[in-house]
Amino acid sequence: MKALVYQGSNDVRVENVPEPTLQQDDDIVLRVTSTAICGSDLHLYRGSMPATEPGDIFGHEFMGIVEEAGSAVTSVKKGDRVVVPFVIACGSCFFCQHSLYAACETTNPDEGAALNKKSIPAPAALFGFSHMYGGVPGGQAEYVRVPQANAGPYAIPEGMDDEQVLFMSDILPTGYQAVLNAGVKQGSSLAIFGAGPVGLMAAACARMEGAEQIVMIDNQQYRLDFARKAYGVETINFDKTDDVAEAIIQMSEGRRGVDAVIDAVGYEAKSHGGQLPAMDNFEVESSDIVLHQCLAAVRRGGSVSIPGVYAGAVNGFLIGDFFDKGLTMKGGQTHVHDYLPTLMKAIEEGRLKPEAIISHRMKLDQAAEAYRMFDAKQDDCRKIVLTP
Repeated sequence: MKALVYQGSNDVRVENVPEPTLQQDDDIVLRVTSTAICGSDLHLYRGSMPATEPGDIFGHEFMGIVEEAGSAVTSVKKGDRVVVPFVIACGSCFFCQHSLYAACETTNPDEGAALNKKSIPAPAALFGFSHMYGGVPGGQAEYVRVPQANAGPYAIPEGMDDEQVLFMSDILPTGYQAVLNAGVKQGSSLAIFGAGPVGLMAAACARMEGAEQIVMIDNQQYRLDFARKAYGVETINFDKTDDVAEAIIQMSEGRRGVDAVIDAVGYEAKSHGGQLPAMDNFEVESSDIVLHQCLAAVRRGGSVSIPGVYAGAVNGFLIGDFFDKGLTMKGGQTHVHDYLPTLMKAIEEGRLKPEAIISHRMKLDQAAEAYRMFDAKQDDCRKIVLTP
């Protein structure tokens, strides 16, 4: 079969690889009908995420049709059309029972990214990601093996297009969880750092939850223009603004700061070049990273929500500012499974239209070109969907 295979930094290729087979009784083999490139795939593509190895198959946003099902699979059957959460959860451990699926303690045989881990098990394995998270082959391929098939794959109702539901695999629930973690409610004010796919999904979900004011920050004007038109946000281009946090404060009611901020950027700060140091010195050293802007822009008693990827240590984290302002901070990988029924209902009712962010539709054979385009932000690229 064809699959997008990592060869090294900025080098991915579509190659012929062996088709996956059932390995456990609760596996399925999925024929992929649609897959997408995620912003976090670019961490891998750039070689900035540790434990990414040549030969790895990328892709954690995918859906398709069940081709084979193991003898213990009862939730889906051959021929079913499903979308697959990027988090691989067992559905029965302590954390899964508490709907904390990204913390599943049974699916990841690797160490995870925590530096002071002690004896606590690593969080859940992820499709198509680094070998800190299981190294499970991903779905930017014609076929993919899906383990834990009684817990993960989510059946799609008849009459819904792939593009309407594909992003339920990751960026839609990730944006939704970010909004919930931010405590957004009717009348809230919110700043979202990063107008990439997750930031855009957060804006869509924040509107659905009743946010009154949304300020979106990025340096790609085409992204900001889209967000303004699609979601009615106010925008700040940080390349044209001397002090982003102060600008947000001046735009807020009473000039006291916004109720909540979402960091949908993570460690990919421009002053750090998007490159992470080695694991033995795992610090993001920039003093003007987005996280510090978030702490400055939010009002006292407000909330900081972090769907953007961080790992290791942030040098000079302003813990005193965090304490002085009495803030709440939440982050982490997305508990996808918990949100799918709510999001499916919102899509069916027309309250969410995640497919609106798609800018490019390409074939799997063009995946290497698609990565280059997305990474370089060429041709006003917002989101690319690939089909085999």
